[in-house]
Amino acid sequence: MTISNAPAQFSPKQAVSSNRLLGLWRLMRGFRLIYVGAVLSLGIAALAKTATYLLLRYFVDDVLGRGFGVPFLLLVALGFVGLALGEGLFSFLSGRWAARTAEGTALRLRNYLFDHIQRLSFAYHDQTRTGELLQRSTSDVEAVRRFYADQAIGLGRIIILFAVNFVAIWNLNRNLAILSVIVVPVLVVVSYFFFGRVSRRYEEYQEQDARVSTRLQENLTGVRVVKAFARQAYEIDKFEKENWDKFQKGRRLILMHSLYWPSSDILAGLQMLAGFVIGGIMAINGTITAGTYLAYAGMVIWIIWPMRNLGRIIVQMSTGLVSYDRVMAIVREEEEPLSEGSYRPRGNVRGEIVFNDVGFSYGEGEQVLKHISFRVEPGQSVALLGSTGSGKTSLVNLLPRFYEYDSGSITLDGVELKEYPRDYLRSQIGIVEQEPFLFSRTIRENISYGVDREVSDEEIYAAARAAAIHEVIMSFPEGYDTLVGERGVTLSGGQKQRVAIARTLLRNPRILILDDATSSVDTETEGLIRRALQRLMEGRTTFVIAHRIQSVMNADLILVLDKGEIVQMGRHEDLMAQEGIYRDIYHLQARIEDELQQELEATVTV
Repeated sequence: MTISNAPAQFSPKQAVSSNRLLGLWRLMRGFRLIYVGAVLSLGIAALAKTATYLLLRYFVDDVLGRGFGVPFLLLVALGFVGLALGEGLFSFLSGRWAARTAEGTALRLRNYLFDHIQRLSFAYHDQTRTGELLQRSTSDVEAVRRFYADQAIGLGRIIILFAVNFVAIWNLNRNLAILSVIVVPVLVVVSYFFFGRVSRRYEEYQEQDARVSTRLQENLTGVRVVKAFARQAYEIDKFEKENWDKFQKGRRLILMHSLYWPSSDILAGLQMLAGFVIGGIMAINGTITAGTYLAYAGMVIWIIWPMRNLGRIIVQMSTGLVSYDRVMAIVREEEEPLSEGSYRPRGNVRGEIVFNDVGFSYGEGEQVLKHISFRVEPGQSVALLGSTGSGKTSLVNLLPRFYEYDSGSITLDGVELKEYPRDYLRSQIGIVEQEPFLFSRTIRENISYGVDREVSDEEIYAAARAAAIHEVIMSFPEGYDTLVGERGVTLSGGQKQRVAIARTLLRNPRILILDDATSSVDTETEGLIRRALQRLMEGRTTFVIAHRIQSVMNADLILVLDKGEIVQMGRHEDLMAQEGIYRDIYHLQARIEDELQQELEATVTV
């Protein structure tokens, strides 16, 4: 969507600059002419205001003194009315055009940030707090909007009013003109002094505000867990500590403001008092006329008070400049190159995957995958088994190129994985996460999410049946039009997982990744899903991460990982025939299930 005459192809990345004012000017691309018009309108309004005082001087000294008739007085009155209308009209135009620039730029920036954040890498999102992104996309963008709407235009107004009125007073009486600006350098120095300190305080406050937002977002998202474990008091204590830090930083920020205003008010008040007194003495002595004094008394206010507000504008502009830096920190981040890759087949992949001595680490840390080597034929299923932190999820995350492996090679259908564009790979891979995420929409919309074509009800029903969720959905009063709560909170864990599985199956991917996809369902439901998946996995290469041996027994290849290395590999029968982690886990789980069964039978007997 294009706003006003802003070029649709413009990207805020073009506004990145070490000079923040230059960057903000670039960010206005497409609105600059309108904004210049707003500033020029301010100038015309300032000229009309000053002309009003000059007309007052003429009226007092020339018209009243010479006794002109009523018609001439009416003409002068019309002059006052015309100047007032002109000032009001151009002030209105200035405000409107400044607001149009501010809102248009902010709208474009918000849209860009949302799109840009979607395209950033998984690594970036892993390292960045959600609350921080929310803060920068809302509060900081709003601060940039205020910079254009109020602060920059306000600074222009101050400069124009000062220049026009100073020149007018200079033409009336040079001594009065010099007297009117004695305190101005002091006000500028005081404003600059506070500018740097307020900038630092504001940045600290915004960062702490982001931490409070993150804490609040996490707590609201996990409110069911908090209530289930009765941890309300613990969470309240953590929030109050973060909120107290925000209060302290906010108080220091307000303290800087409270120190500036009294000092600037005193300086401005003394300046005006001195001007009125000295100007009055000059009028009494006949050095200046009464009309000149009245005009001076009116115009000096529009020199002193705008300059007094200069400090307020500069201090407020510091918040806009800081917010510009915070927003540009996101804009500077390089987007994940989805289309980068020289090999893009026309059809679907077959699904032959070969890992050859693959190593991977997150950044500069220790390798989480070491010397990973195995081969998967098209249509085979691979099970990954191991303790938490053994590298199972890291391994499957390499397939859609969420992360790039450091050493070795991974080939898909004989082609190096890095030769495939990321968007093509991800169109061929369906993923069911360990913690399924559902949107606050209908079940129908959640299942069809991610399919870029019209999907029939029959296709949705087939996917739901395959995931053993169709009958459950039909038992709801609204059926597939049932709205699920935020993150699917109105559904049980098993129901959410099955809806997520149906969503993945509807895409009909050539490669399936099930990241512990049956961890949230009971044994009976797990059996239903497993039998349905066995039919649907035919012809698809499937990676299954699971903790239950029963979930991986039928896999064509089982990989047992420990500390990032494959310590056992083979089919269920092969692994049971050798000593190792797999057999130990199998016997342990079998013993636990037997004990649970005995306890249940004992309970029923009682």
